[in-house]
Amino acid sequence: MKRLMIAAPKSGSGKTIVTCGLLELFKRRNIPLASFKCGPDYIDPLFHKRVLGLDSQNLDSFFESPQGLRKTFFAACKGKEEGLAMIEGVMGYFDGLGGTTARASAWEVASILECPVFLTVDARGSSLSLAALAKGFLEYEPSGFPERGKGRIAGLILNRVSPMIYPRLKETLEKELKIPVAGYLPPLDFLHLENRHLGLVLPEEIEDFREQIDRLADVLEETLDVEVLLSAAEAGGPEEEKTENSFLKGKQGEPFCLGVARDEAFCFYYRENIRAMEAAGAVIKEFSPIHDSCLPEGLDGLLLGGGYPELYAGQLEQNRSMRECIQKAALEGMPVLAECGGFLYLLETLEDPDGHCHEMAGVFSGGSQKGVRKGNFGYLTLTAREKLPFLPKGGSIRGHEFHYWQTDCPGEGALAQKPEGKKQWLCMRHRPNILAGFPHLYYPSCPEFVQNFGEKCREYGAKKRRKGQ
Repeated sequence: MKRLMIAAPKSGSGKTIVTCGLLELFKRRNIPLASFKCGPDYIDPLFHKRVLGLDSQNLDSFFESPQGLRKTFFAACKGKEEGLAMIEGVMGYFDGLGGTTARASAWEVASILECPVFLTVDARGSSLSLAALAKGFLEYEPSGFPERGKGRIAGLILNRVSPMIYPRLKETLEKELKIPVAGYLPPLDFLHLENRHLGLVLPEEIEDFREQIDRLADVLEETLDVEVLLSAAEAGGPEEEKTENSFLKGKQGEPFCLGVARDEAFCFYYRENIRAMEAAGAVIKEFSPIHDSCLPEGLDGLLLGGGYPELYAGQLEQNRSMRECIQKAALEGMPVLAECGGFLYLLETLEDPDGHCHEMAGVFSGGSQKGVRKGNFGYLTLTAREKLPFLPKGGSIRGHEFHYWQTDCPGEGALAQKPEGKKQWLCMRHRPNILAGFPHLYYPSCPEFVQNFGEKCREYGAKKRRKGQ
């Protein structure tokens, strides 16, 4: 499949705006599209999905091996081989683990997928200095990756440039750098993508989001040379590798019914995690802890993902029947996985941004409140310190943390360790068949974890049926 990455020298350069605008532009041309986001970010893929109406996929070279990452990419592209894969980078192009290595950077993902890259540069307040900046990115070769080579940058897109200055700037940069400048974005006063404590506000919360994207695409139609981008995307990439699905190596057994919380409060899920559960036999039933009065019938397990429960704490408290349903199911032995926001929901209380305390499901003792700074931020490897419900003692799985809300009872069932440096901390609370904590886990990094969860769900379902429930 043709592929193209939109990257940038640093965060805040306009990657998401350019990517969403291009997705809409290519959609208008009836080009089959698949979209991707480098790194562990949950929010930018929701913007892609809102534009396309299709799930976007994370590509992360810390979570997966090069072979696994290519497998994830090809699976998401299946059936769209005549189209285009659009990949949004993460942070600065070479920024990887711990800020000191290019491992898990957008550059590494582009190298693994042999993907051409257009660098989106915030040109406000600069002119010829942009040539020096871009030349550094073109010539820089990260140490420790002898097989990867240089930057794979095929061209530039300039953000926040005056239409009056752009023609001369384009001519100068192309002469100096010998790569195309594929267009520009002028300052746009109609775009209002606001930030809050975990990043951009969700697209569903932006009242005129569709109108903004339509207007953005109209502008890009005039200011971008789309043919230059599509021509660069012709470069292709590695062939698909035929590998066995590791989630099918164990005992498959009967399908099990997995309830997945999904609404305004719980919306942070990796598509590949859901695929992993489905490969292990899960039949997904989504429900809303805000709007539904009870759990769907016939569930064998629960997945409570992350999101913004703190912003909807009052509504979650008001839905007492759902809180009681989840507490009852959990305490009766239904397997439950709860990550970050889902973990906060299982505690007794949750403080909202105004400092008001609200009752939650009460599966675990304790409460949570807003911290003064981010919690344990970044990638981690989680290792079980004891036998956990879905992970044996010594077993490990990869993930990341990113949260401002804190609790004095994060758990001690596992040790989280940073991949770079020496920082480590205790986390994860558990009861029989329940595992909860702040880390967002990446299930494909530990197929055994998914298989064990599936087996527990099947055992619970069989026991429930024997009792005639």
